[in-house]
Amino acid sequence: MVNGETVKIECLDWTGGQIKDNDSADDVKNVDLTQIHYLSGPFEIETAEPGDVLLVEIQDVQPFQDHPWGFTGVFHKDNGGGFLDEIYPEAAKAIWDFEGIFCSSRHIPGVRFAGLIHPGILGCAPSPEILAEWNKREAELISTTSLSRIVAQPPQPTNVHAGSADEATKERVGKEGARTIPGRPEHGGNCDIKNLSRGSKVYLPVHVKGAKFSVGDLHFSQGDGEISFCGAIEIAGEITIKFQVIKDGQKKLGMVGGKSPIYIPGPVQPQFSPGRMIYFEGFSVDENGKQHYMDATVAYRQSCLRVIEYLRRFGYSDYQVYLMLSCIPIEGHVAGIVDIPNACTTIGLPMDIFSFDISPSAEVKKLDLGACAMASK
Repeated sequence: MVNGETVKIECLDWTGGQIKDNDSADDVKNVDLTQIHYLSGPFEIETAEPGDVLLVEIQDVQPFQDHPWGFTGVFHKDNGGGFLDEIYPEAAKAIWDFEGIFCSSRHIPGVRFAGLIHPGILGCAPSPEILAEWNKREAELISTTSLSRIVAQPPQPTNVHAGSADEATKERVGKEGARTIPGRPEHGGNCDIKNLSRGSKVYLPVHVKGAKFSVGDLHFSQGDGEISFCGAIEIAGEITIKFQVIKDGQKKLGMVGGKSPIYIPGPVQPQFSPGRMIYFEGFSVDENGKQHYMDATVAYRQSCLRVIEYLRRFGYSDYQVYLMLSCIPIEGHVAGIVDIPNACTTIGLPMDIFSFDISPSAEVKKLDLGACAMASK
């Protein structure tokens, strides 16, 4: 691609079409996670060299016209899991139908809102040295963790995406290629930042000749944290991007060591006034009453559980709220990170996306709000 060029890029959904528009979550339960993520690229940008910065201007994102729906899933604890999988281990799913900029779901009645459409993944390729560093530090985490869960995903030889490469190269990719599950400081990647919508500008460090830019994992909407892992409103669609190479940009922008992309969000944002948001606090004390030291992860989990408890009173199931928290435009914040021993986080829930009053002053009436799709036992 030519420096300064604007292009439209088509993207599959992140699972490659494994999740279907139906009323069963068996496809979510049995999804093959060795295949993900399905990305478009890598694209070579002319004149880009190590030390430069690639400015990516997101001009538009749209679902395919013949695919006007998306999905949100909760992975089974034994196949992917999610932020709350120790409490909610089963697989679940909601299908969302699009009406212009708005969406609604037969699996979560009473909710309708405008999507803030964006890509979950964009980044430039690592250098061989950076790739080796990723594999080294993540392998060290895997080998030293005391946690009884998967803490990182090493290179995976099954279902390698190696294009037209020969067998020897394909085998090497399987042994050394980084999984796309986490974002990483050197290139961005799967950061799932919901505000990277139309009009946003992202500044990515370049580590190899041509940048080798990739993009995908398009979302119609997402909540801060994307807590269910399969958790935005996942879509297939196309993204319109303008590329600009900033020569010697890492030095000019203070990206020391070529780390940590920066971005400017676009002017398209959800329009909820501060007085129409209800916030739920969480602290570093877990659901069993155990005190943790300044643990923002524990605190954010508690914020999520407070929302589930609150909306349960109106007739939603816990899994319906879990799905909502992952894909509706909630605002997650770290409110306090210095007051030992507790970090404090908040989740802001927009009240106006609901067709009934959920404010603290509302009369609580338990409604028949259906059910999300669940997996068979």
